[in-house]
Amino acid sequence: MELGSWSLIHSPSLLALIPLAVYIVMVFRGKDNTSGIIVGIAIGALMMGQDLKMLASAFAASLGSSTALIGVIIMTGAGLGVLMTEARVTHTLVYWIVKRIGVNTQTKAKVTLVICSILVCGLLGTLGGGNAVIAPILIPLMATLGVTPTVVAALFKVSGEVGLMVGPLTGVTLITMEVTGLSYGQLMIGAVIPFAIFWLGGMWFAVKRTQRRTEGKEFYRLDDMQNINEIVITPRERTTTIVFLLSFLLLIAYGIVTKQGTSYALIVMIILSAVVGIVGRMDIDHVVESMSKGIASQAKMFVVFVTIDVLLNLVTLGGGFDAISNLLGGAAGSSPTAVMLIASVVGGFGIEAAAVAEIKIIAEMFGAAAASSGLPMTMFAIAILSATRLTGGIYPTSNMMGQLGIAQSENTREMLEANWISSGAAIVFVIIWALIGPMILT
Repeated sequence: MELGSWSLIHSPSLLALIPLAVYIVMVFRGKDNTSGIIVGIAIGALMMGQDLKMLASAFAASLGSSTALIGVIIMTGAGLGVLMTEARVTHTLVYWIVKRIGVNTQTKAKVTLVICSILVCGLLGTLGGGNAVIAPILIPLMATLGVTPTVVAALFKVSGEVGLMVGPLTGVTLITMEVTGLSYGQLMIGAVIPFAIFWLGGMWFAVKRTQRRTEGKEFYRLDDMQNINEIVITPRERTTTIVFLLSFLLLIAYGIVTKQGTSYALIVMIILSAVVGIVGRMDIDHVVESMSKGIASQAKMFVVFVTIDVLLNLVTLGGGFDAISNLLGGAAGSSPTAVMLIASVVGGFGIEAAAVAEIKIIAEMFGAAAASSGLPMTMFAIAILSATRLTGGIYPTSNMMGQLGIAQSENTREMLEANWISSGAAIVFVIIWALIGPMILT
């Protein structure tokens, strides 16, 4: 891309950030992500002097970008998720975990919920979809042991989001690896696991408080719920689940050993879908139909991935990211601590429900400053996690309200307070690590 002959600005310029700012403001005002991006593209095209041919080329290039590839992977993963649900692979996994732990106390019930949510959301690559699958199985256990709906909702939210960070094939993991250049192992050990420990630890402390404040005031109605003791795992479901897990582990191990790139995840999804279909003895037409159903459910998000790439390229064309990087770099000096803290606080902008878009924006804005200041990429990854994942816990967002709905709770106030405590613990970790991390890692 290049500036048109009638471009209103000259690169680099902070004015090039106007299209991005318009998108962010529209999202803050409750508009759909895609609507905000499209308006931002229109403004950016006018400011950068782009004609229709130039815009067409920009969209064509976006369709071949790594961002679009990750969108395709997520869509395919959604199709696999539908197959796993139909073959009762997820139900079998949850059943095995519950029975293995032997849930008979509130503590064991909450531990079981956390494990199941991380595992299923990490495998399916979706927060709402993953927790919606396991809720009918887990909620009766929570009800029997007196765990209140708001506690369930709070644990669902943080555990599910940790699953999205841990899952090797989720959009959050793949795009973070892409922008930081970290391997999966480096990302997990250096960023995700430490961050998740503090975030989950904060929520564990918070829900104890929530349980005390809501116990005796909130109750479950179990008319439509499934009793874990009434679940029967058939031999076919058991075999399908075992073969799926073995295939998944082998494919991931092969990818790590042979150092496969992002595109390998798409092949993994396709192979796993074939495994579930064959072992589950599904008709091939039914497999294709189920996959198509899951893929269609993520079509809107794919549009976000393609259009956000065009928007960010327009901002880059006008030198918007170079200008703000120079500005913030001047404010932070050459201090990696300052760069990490600024990226952690400013990075997310509160753009909720478009994690890949957020991460792309943060990488464009702060990547150069992080590199020039010598900030280790594992620390930059922590800044990305802080800027993107904590956004949905500060104010009522669609992710937060979705988990309240799944857990059958209407107590937004207690949900918010639990998330504030949890987010606070993660923020304390980020601040402390920003201060001492550079001295240890550099």
